[in-house]
This record gives sequence, structure tokens and C-alpha cells, in this order.
Amino acid sequence: MSDVYELMIAVDLRDEISEPELAELNWHLGIGPQPERLTIVTEFPVVVLDDADMPVIQDDPRPLLAGQGAAWRVGGVLCSALASRADQSRKGWSLTSRQEIHPDDFDEIGELLCWLAARAHETHLRGDGVVGIGFLRFHEAEVPDVLQVESGQVAWPA
Repeated sequence: MSDVYELMIAVDLRDEISEPELAELNWHLGIGPQPERLTIVTEFPVVVLDDADMPVIQDDPRPLLAGQGAAWRVGGVLCSALASRADQSRKGWSLTSRQEIHPDDFDEIGELLCWLAARAHETHLRGDGVVGIGFLRFHEAEVPDVLQVESGQVAWPA
């Protein structure tokens, strides 16, 4: 059994993102190099075996939305893009990403989604403070669930 989900993010961000944050966001999207210092998602714990075959936790930074090309389970293409809105009335950035993810990655991806939600343009805000950030679909499901951030937490569909 495969626990693969389709993650679709479509969000407009305000124009207050710093250059270092923009560089890190580009890295997460697979369109830029890894910055020296990570500030959006700072920990990427993985369990590995040491020389004595004992499990240890190491930090292994990896871009979270960098999948490209043909999808493995959900069909279609995996991609990410970030476009400037400098020449539009609502300044900032437009971000779109379609990825295949596993529940083991929900924590790190959730941190990134919360960061995005905190910078989302007000058009993504509902009256109750919830931010619509995209959609999540189990690979065998036909209809996606709305993916929202509320009070700094991702409401992952059950």
C-alpha cells in the first residue's frame, strides 16, 4: 500500500519577503541553490545508522517542493514556479507547486506552508483567520481536500 498524496499549492504572497527568504524559497521550489543559512524550515531530522549500527538522528536539509517531471503515482507532472507580481496592481509573488508527498514529510512541509500562510495576500484569508493554501489528495481519491492553515497549524485532512 502506498501513502502518496498529491499536494497542490497556489498562493499569492505579499511583497515583504527578504532576499535571503526569497533565496531559500527558490531552493525549496528546486529553482535555486541551497542557501548557507536556513530560516524558513530549519531542521530536517533523519534517522541513520552510525558505525556501530546504532540509530542516530542527523540533519539532512532537502528542498521540500522541488519535484520535477512525470509524477510517480498521481499522474501528470510535478513542478514548482514562483513569479513576481511587480508589474501588477497587487505586488508580491505568485507561487504554484504540484508535488507528490508522503505523510512522513507533513511536519517539514507543514512548517513551510505555515510560513507561506503568514505571508499570504489577504485574498487568501477567510473571515475566521483561516488561510486557504491549496489542496491535498490521496493518490487513489478522485476529489482533493482543501488545505488550510489556522492559528499557525496546517489542518491536514484525515
